[in-house]
Amino acid sequence: MYANDLTNRLIPSVLHSKLSPPALPSPPILCVQFLRIERKRKKRGRDWKRGRSMADLFAWLLFFFVLIALLVLVVYQLMCLADLEFDYINPYDSASRINRVILPEFITQGVLCVLYLLTGHWVMSLLNVPYLYYNVRLYTQRQHLVDVTEIFNMLNWEKKQRLFKLGYLIFLLFISLFWMIWSVLEEDEHSHS
Repeated sequence: MYANDLTNRLIPSVLHSKLSPPALPSPPILCVQFLRIERKRKKRGRDWKRGRSMADLFAWLLFFFVLIALLVLVVYQLMCLADLEFDYINPYDSASRINRVILPEFITQGVLCVLYLLTGHWVMSLLNVPYLYYNVRLYTQRQHLVDVTEIFNMLNWEKKQRLFKLGYLIFLLFISLFWMIWSVLEEDEHSHS
Protein backbone atom coordinates (compact mmCIF):
# COMPACT_ATOMS: atom_id res chain seq x y z
CA MET A 1 0.00 0.00 0.00
CA TYR A 2 2.86 2.30 0.75
CA ALA A 3 4.37 1.85 -2.75
CA ASN A 4 1.04 2.69 -4.43
CA ASP A 5 0.66 5.78 -2.26
CA LEU A 6 4.15 6.97 -3.21
CA THR A 7 3.59 6.45 -6.93
CA ASN A 8 0.22 8.21 -6.80
CA ARG A 9 1.92 11.23 -5.28
CA LEU A 10 4.93 11.29 -7.64
CA ILE A 11 3.30 10.51 -10.97
CA PRO A 12 0.71 13.26 -10.93
CA SER A 13 3.32 15.83 -10.00
CA VAL A 14 5.48 14.74 -12.93
CA LEU A 15 2.55 14.51 -15.31
CA HIS A 16 1.07 17.84 -14.37
CA SER A 17 4.31 19.76 -14.37
CA LYS A 18 4.87 21.87 -17.39
CA LEU A 19 7.61 20.11 -19.26
CA SER A 20 9.10 22.21 -21.95
CA PRO A 21 11.74 21.09 -24.36
CA PRO A 22 15.24 22.21 -23.45
CA ALA A 23 16.16 25.50 -24.94
CA LEU A 24 18.61 25.21 -27.81
CA PRO A 25 21.56 27.56 -27.84
CA SER A 26 21.55 30.23 -30.42
CA PRO A 27 23.19 29.28 -33.71
CA PRO A 28 26.35 31.40 -33.35
CA ILE A 29 27.21 29.82 -30.01
CA LEU A 30 26.56 26.38 -31.45
CA CYS A 31 28.91 27.08 -34.36
CA VAL A 32 31.65 28.36 -32.05
CA GLN A 33 31.31 25.30 -29.85
CA PHE A 34 31.37 23.05 -32.90
CA LEU A 35 34.52 24.75 -34.19
CA ARG A 36 36.20 24.35 -30.80
CA ILE A 37 35.33 20.66 -30.75
CA GLU A 38 36.59 20.21 -34.31
CA ARG A 39 39.86 22.00 -33.50
CA LYS A 40 40.34 19.75 -30.50
CA ARG A 41 39.66 16.67 -32.63
CA LYS A 42 42.10 17.79 -35.31
CA LYS A 43 44.73 18.61 -32.71
CA ARG A 44 44.26 15.21 -31.07
CA GLY A 45 44.54 13.59 -34.50
CA ARG A 46 47.71 15.53 -35.29
CA ASP A 47 49.16 14.74 -31.88
CA TRP A 48 48.36 11.07 -32.36
CA LYS A 49 49.91 11.05 -35.84
CA ARG A 50 52.87 13.00 -34.55
CA GLY A 51 53.34 10.59 -31.67
CA ARG A 52 53.02 7.66 -34.03
CA SER A 53 55.55 9.09 -36.46
CA MET A 54 57.93 9.92 -33.59
CA ALA A 55 57.65 6.34 -32.35
CA ASP A 56 58.29 5.17 -35.90
CA LEU A 57 61.37 7.38 -36.10
CA PHE A 58 62.74 5.98 -32.83
CA ALA A 59 62.01 2.45 -34.02
CA TRP A 60 63.92 3.04 -37.27
CA LEU A 61 66.83 4.52 -35.30
CA LEU A 62 66.87 1.43 -33.10
CA PHE A 63 66.79 -0.83 -36.18
CA PHE A 64 69.62 1.21 -37.71
CA PHE A 65 71.88 0.78 -34.68
CA VAL A 66 71.11 -2.93 -34.37
CA LEU A 67 71.99 -3.37 -38.05
CA ILE A 68 75.23 -1.44 -37.49
CA ALA A 69 76.05 -3.81 -34.61
CA LEU A 70 75.42 -6.80 -36.89
CA LEU A 71 77.63 -5.28 -39.57
CA VAL A 72 80.43 -4.77 -37.05
CA LEU A 73 80.21 -8.42 -35.95
CA VAL A 74 80.33 -9.73 -39.52
CA VAL A 75 83.18 -7.38 -40.51
CA TYR A 76 85.11 -8.50 -37.42
CA GLN A 77 84.73 -12.12 -38.51
CA LEU A 78 85.91 -11.23 -42.01
CA MET A 79 88.93 -9.42 -40.58
CA CYS A 80 89.83 -12.48 -38.51
CA LEU A 81 89.59 -14.67 -41.61
CA ALA A 82 91.71 -12.21 -43.62
CA ASP A 83 94.33 -12.15 -40.85
CA LEU A 84 94.40 -15.94 -40.92
CA GLU A 85 94.70 -15.98 -44.70
CA PHE A 86 97.70 -13.63 -44.61
CA ASP A 87 99.17 -15.60 -41.69
CA TYR A 88 99.04 -12.76 -39.16
CA ILE A 89 97.40 -15.00 -36.54
CA ASN A 90 97.33 -18.73 -35.98
CA PRO A 91 94.24 -20.89 -36.69
CA TYR A 92 93.44 -21.41 -33.02
CA ASP A 93 93.28 -17.66 -32.25
CA SER A 94 91.29 -16.96 -35.39
CA ALA A 95 88.75 -19.71 -34.68
CA SER A 96 88.34 -18.69 -31.04
CA ARG A 97 87.83 -15.02 -31.97
CA ILE A 98 85.24 -15.88 -34.62
CA ASN A 99 83.43 -18.42 -32.42
CA ARG A 100 83.20 -15.84 -29.63
CA VAL A 101 81.05 -13.49 -31.77
CA ILE A 102 78.91 -15.98 -33.69
CA LEU A 103 76.25 -16.47 -31.00
CA PRO A 104 75.95 -12.72 -30.30
CA GLU A 105 75.47 -12.24 -34.05
CA PHE A 106 72.70 -14.86 -34.16
CA ILE A 107 70.99 -13.44 -31.06
CA THR A 108 71.20 -9.86 -32.34
CA GLN A 109 69.72 -10.87 -35.67
CA GLY A 110 66.88 -12.73 -33.93
CA VAL A 111 66.18 -9.71 -31.72
CA LEU A 112 66.10 -7.49 -34.81
CA CYS A 113 63.54 -9.76 -36.47
CA VAL A 114 61.39 -9.78 -33.31
CA LEU A 115 61.62 -5.98 -33.08
CA TYR A 116 60.40 -5.69 -36.66
CA LEU A 117 57.46 -7.94 -35.79
CA LEU A 118 56.59 -6.09 -32.58
CA THR A 119 56.60 -2.69 -34.29
CA GLY A 120 54.45 -3.91 -37.17
CA HIS A 121 57.06 -3.63 -39.93
CA TRP A 122 56.02 -6.86 -41.61
CA VAL A 123 57.94 -6.41 -44.86
CA MET A 124 61.22 -5.81 -43.07
CA SER A 125 60.53 -8.80 -40.86
CA LEU A 126 59.90 -10.94 -43.95
CA LEU A 127 63.16 -9.68 -45.45
CA ASN A 128 64.96 -10.86 -42.31
CA VAL A 129 63.40 -14.33 -42.31
CA PRO A 130 65.85 -15.96 -44.80
CA TYR A 131 68.85 -14.73 -42.81
CA LEU A 132 67.25 -15.87 -39.56
CA TYR A 133 66.36 -19.25 -41.08
CA TYR A 134 69.94 -19.73 -42.27
CA ASN A 135 71.33 -18.91 -38.82
CA VAL A 136 68.85 -21.20 -37.07
CA ARG A 137 69.62 -24.01 -39.51
CA LEU A 138 73.36 -23.63 -38.90
CA TYR A 139 72.80 -23.64 -35.15
CA THR A 140 70.50 -26.67 -35.09
CA GLN A 141 72.88 -28.67 -37.29
CA ARG A 142 75.80 -27.58 -35.07
CA GLN A 143 77.64 -26.08 -38.02
CA HIS A 144 77.72 -22.53 -36.70
CA LEU A 145 81.16 -22.70 -35.06
CA VAL A 146 84.44 -22.63 -36.96
CA ASP A 147 86.51 -25.79 -36.56
CA VAL A 148 90.18 -25.11 -35.77
CA THR A 149 91.42 -28.17 -37.66
CA GLU A 150 89.38 -27.44 -40.81
CA ILE A 151 89.64 -23.66 -40.91
CA PHE A 152 92.26 -23.59 -43.70
CA ASN A 153 90.25 -26.00 -45.85
CA MET A 154 87.05 -24.04 -45.33
CA LEU A 155 88.59 -20.56 -45.51
CA ASN A 156 87.12 -19.62 -48.91
CA TRP A 157 83.68 -20.95 -47.96
CA GLU A 158 83.72 -19.08 -44.64
CA LYS A 159 84.74 -15.85 -46.36
CA LYS A 160 82.05 -16.21 -49.05
CA GLN A 161 79.43 -16.95 -46.40
CA ARG A 162 80.32 -13.83 -44.41
CA LEU A 163 80.61 -11.66 -47.53
CA PHE A 164 77.09 -12.72 -48.50
CA LYS A 165 75.88 -11.86 -44.98
CA LEU A 166 77.65 -8.51 -45.24
CA GLY A 167 75.96 -7.72 -48.56
CA TYR A 168 72.58 -8.75 -47.21
CA LEU A 169 73.01 -6.61 -44.11
CA ILE A 170 74.08 -3.61 -46.20
CA PHE A 171 70.94 -4.08 -48.30
CA LEU A 172 68.81 -4.12 -45.12
CA LEU A 173 70.70 -1.09 -43.81
CA PHE A 174 69.90 0.94 -46.93
CA ILE A 175 66.24 0.00 -46.71
CA SER A 176 66.20 1.00 -43.04
CA LEU A 177 67.90 4.29 -43.88
CA PHE A 178 65.29 4.98 -46.54
CA TRP A 179 62.42 4.36 -44.12
CA MET A 180 64.12 6.35 -41.37
CA ILE A 181 64.49 9.35 -43.68
CA TRP A 182 60.90 8.86 -44.84
CA SER A 183 59.62 8.94 -41.25
CA VAL A 184 61.66 12.09 -40.53
CA LEU A 185 60.14 13.81 -43.56
CA GLU A 186 56.68 12.61 -42.54
CA GLU A 187 57.24 13.97 -39.02
CA ASP A 188 58.37 17.30 -40.47
CA GLU A 189 55.30 17.41 -42.71
CA HIS A 190 52.97 16.78 -39.75
CA SER A 191 54.66 19.42 -37.62
CA HIS A 192 54.14 22.09 -40.31
CA SER A 193 50.52 21.26 -41.04
